[in-house]
Amino acid sequence: MPHTVTLPDGHEISDDRARLDMEFVHASLADAYWARGRSRDLTERSWAHCLCLGLYAPNGAPAGFARVLTDYTFRAHLADVFIRPASRGLGLGVALVDTILRHPELGTVTHWTLTTADAQELYTRFGFRRSEADDRWMTRTLAQSTAWDAPA
Repeated sequence: MPHTVTLPDGHEISDDRARLDMEFVHASLADAYWARGRSRDLTERSWAHCLCLGLYAPNGAPAGFARVLTDYTFRAHLADVFIRPASRGLGLGVALVDTILRHPELGTVTHWTLTTADAQELYTRFGFRRSEADDRWMTRTLAQSTAWDAPA
């Protein structure tokens, strides 16, 4: 059953794949520095084994996206996070990341990673730390006993 969170302003964040607008996501990623030149086929293949979350405006229009590469138990890598330019500055990126980190299927994940060249401040709010070897890599590690005791 899909997991959907409704934000106070009426935006929704949902992992319902049937709601995802592939054209919107691919076109948005084509403008992102980390995915420039990625073919639509590769974008679609990258979704196959990931938890994908769409962000939707109150009128249902797509406003953002993120995907999580995960084993749903111990490890997760946050990727392809973006907010449509017209929707930026409203706190939606914070809400999207918060929703992902609280997703009920990810309650036992203890090791999170991501890469970013420009959003370290956002992820630091959630306990991610920059790697000493490469400041684009960020990690978040939770105590095993805390995560493993989380409800399944």
